[in-house]
Amino acid sequence: MPNEPAERPRRIRMQRRGPLLMEGPVEIELEDGTTVSSDRFRVALCTCRRSHTYPWCDTSHRRKA
Repeated sequence: MPNEPAERPRRIRMQRRGPLLMEGPVEIELEDGTTVSSDRFRVALCTCRRSHTYPWCDTSHRRKA
């Protein structure tokens, strides 16, 4: 529709050591073609692949003290 405002772009926050923080809701297509989604207002996407809940970050990347 011509008079509707354009949807604003999603914001993704990159961190040197950690997940990608993305404004939600999101729908993620995985390598095998399956789709996962979250309706949360912010999600953390795992970039290290250590997460037990991949593609969502569960902080498995943190070193144990």
